[in-house]
Amino acid sequence: MKDFAFARPGSVAEAVRDVAAEPGAVFLAGGTNLVDHLRLGVARPELVVDVRRLTSREVLDTEDGGLRVGAAVTNSELAADRRVRERYPVLAQALLAGATGQLRNLATTGGNPLQRTRCVYFQDVTTPCNKREPGSGCSAVNGYTRYHAILGVPSAMPDPSAPETCIATHPSDMAIALAALDAVVHVVGPAGERTVPFGELHRLPGDDPSRDTVLEHGELITAIDLPPLPAGARSAYRKVRDRASYAFALVSVAAVVAGKDVRIALGGVAHKPWRATRAEELLRGGELTEHAVRHAVEVELTAAQPQPGIDGGNGFKIPLVTRTAVATLRDLEA
Repeated sequence: MKDFAFARPGSVAEAVRDVAAEPGAVFLAGGTNLVDHLRLGVARPELVVDVRRLTSREVLDTEDGGLRVGAAVTNSELAADRRVRERYPVLAQALLAGATGQLRNLATTGGNPLQRTRCVYFQDVTTPCNKREPGSGCSAVNGYTRYHAILGVPSAMPDPSAPETCIATHPSDMAIALAALDAVVHVVGPAGERTVPFGELHRLPGDDPSRDTVLEHGELITAIDLPPLPAGARSAYRKVRDRASYAFALVSVAAVVAGKDVRIALGGVAHKPWRATRAEELLRGGELTEHAVRHAVEVELTAAQPQPGIDGGNGFKIPLVTRTAVATLRDLEA
């Protein structure tokens, strides 16, 4: 582990100033992701700024009937909140599907959506990785691809040496549910306060795989709003993984059905939480029959680019996503 300076400022404004002033500075909240990366040598900051006690640890009702979740609320606290379980079961289920109870007791609302990929090559500093070291190449291409992306990748066979190549997936379960709920992120940074629709928070690799989100250096998440859902809305989260617990998603589906409106977000398939907008358009206003859902998801996946690999590749994700979406929406209609 590389030596670093540590600061515990007394306010959000001070923390933002500290990080913004030092290009090699990072925020520390629960630390469930950052501490691992410090130990592995993946993260090598000059300064670590502790913000755990600076943001709210409350879940508050908003005037419009939604909820405002403070950035310091832990995953365990949020999953156990009666209002979340009753109004937003998709979120409670996604939170409980992630990690372990011990980790959920530390992981925060502000930090969980910002966790970095669990790509084995990203976490192995002896291998080339464009996300960790832009321009070094992508070891995942033609490597171990079982957990890697099929959507949002440039082609069926990206050039491993191209600096923009990255087929890593976003690991957060919570983020998939927040994408389906049209959550809104509150941010404070050097330029002041702003809000970011959750669907716009994360980015595809583009020309810089090292950037996971649209946040600028020094910007800190202070809260996340959950907009109200119409009366009678139903929601659910389904995760498919290699073992029953403490495993990241091969694929996951977050679904919200509110009257004739349908929202679907997919996990384990892209560099960011993938909102299935093409499938939603086909399903909106119609009956959610198994045939209709299957067809809509298959249309969504026409853009999929399965990756070959030494482990047999990840083409299995295409039918697996379809079956998982069908099962999730079938349960909501039951």
